[in-house]
Order: sequence, then structure tokens, then C-alpha cells
Amino acid sequence: MPAFQRAIDLGYRYLETDVHATADGVLVAFHDRTLDRVTDRRGAIARLPYAQVAKARIAGVEPIPLLEDILGSWPDARVNIDIKEAPAIAPLAAALHRTRAWQRVCITSFSTRRLAALRARLPLFTDQDVCTALGPRGVMALRARSAGGPAAKLVRLASTGVACAQVPYGLGRVPFVTEAFIAQAHELGLKVHAWTVNDRAEMERLLDLGVDGVMTDDLLTLRDVLTARGQWYPAPPP
Repeated sequence: MPAFQRAIDLGYRYLETDVHATADGVLVAFHDRTLDRVTDRRGAIARLPYAQVAKARIAGVEPIPLLEDILGSWPDARVNIDIKEAPAIAPLAAALHRTRAWQRVCITSFSTRRLAALRARLPLFTDQDVCTALGPRGVMALRARSAGGPAAKLVRLASTGVACAQVPYGLGRVPFVTEAFIAQAHELGLKVHAWTVNDRAEMERLLDLGVDGVMTDDLLTLRDVLTARGQWYPAPPP
């Protein structure tokens, strides 16, 4: 939670997190599938009850937050949510229903199937549009389209709640986000968000190309870059 609070204190109004479900269906905001790498406990989150996951401490200090902690603590913030595993789909739909956070989230995943499964659940709870990102198949179709491929599939996706393409800024030394890629996305009404950009020069390149969003671990550098460009619009204090 202190990491999210720091972003808010710096003036950011957009947050990003991943979600996993515990064995008993509790949704936590956490990147890794297991506790091993960054906490003082071990085990796969999906195989552990929340009572055990709740005892884990990040860097030996901080507990793992619930997604609802983040949605409830900063009700004016927008939250980008990456579904990491299929068991998180139903708890995520339920959490969005309980918090009424439909209009301030964007849902993404590295699985086209997981995104489709979530979209199938949304009408059970709301008739409002929920922002979702392109899945991997859609991203590759967009990339192919930017090189002259067919557009029909992308047009269908853009009309079913898909609002953006969230993509790596590069693959190794090869740029993934190019002027043609952004132009094609914008032609279809899609925003382009690039991740995870921690290099100042790369931030500048992407913004020059017209990218709509940048995900970073380096909050100070991105803020400095946006401020220098006259593109920093910090959230007002609570």
C-alpha cells in the first residue's frame, strides 16, 4: 500500500496492479504467482487460503493488499488491472460489482481467453461499458494491420468494449511501438499504452510518437519528463 500511496502523493491519478485469487477466492493485488520472490513466505497463491497469504510480508514488512483495499483507499484514482490467472476472473467481477468501480478501471491480461471470460461475466452485474484492453491476439492483429494486414477483426474488437492496446515498448532492441502502430490504433479508436518504460530517452521517444499512456517503475523520471513537456496534470490533493 505505501507504493500506491507514494504514487498518489506525487500527483499520479492512474495506478496499475496485477491480481491473483487465493484458493478460497480472495482477490489480492500482487504480481507473482508465488510468494517466494518478494515475501517472507513460500507457495503458490492459488493453492493457499487467504489466511496464510495474509501472513506474508513483502520485504518482511508490508502485507499484500486486497484489490478492494486499493479501489476503496483512493476512490478518485483510475486503476489498470492485469488478470494473471483464470481463477481471478470471478472474484474480480464480484469485486468490481461490490465497489461499483466499473467506470474507473481498465482490465487487461496476457490471455485473450481470460479477457473473453471476464467480458462474458460483466453483463451479469452491469449494463455499463467496462474498459478492457486488447488481448495478445488482438495486439498481434493490430501489429499486422500496421504493416498492411486486414482490419476486420480489430474493428469487431474495438466495438465490444476494447478501448486500448497495452504493449511492450520494445522487443529487445527492436521497437514494438512505432509511428505506424500508433497511427493504426488511433484510426480504429484505440489508445496505446506502453510498458514498462524506465528510460528517459525512451519515454521521450514514445511521447513524441503520440503514445497515450506510459507505465513505469520510475515515477520521478516520468513526472519530470511530462512536466518539462507541459503534459503533467497532477491530481488535486484529497
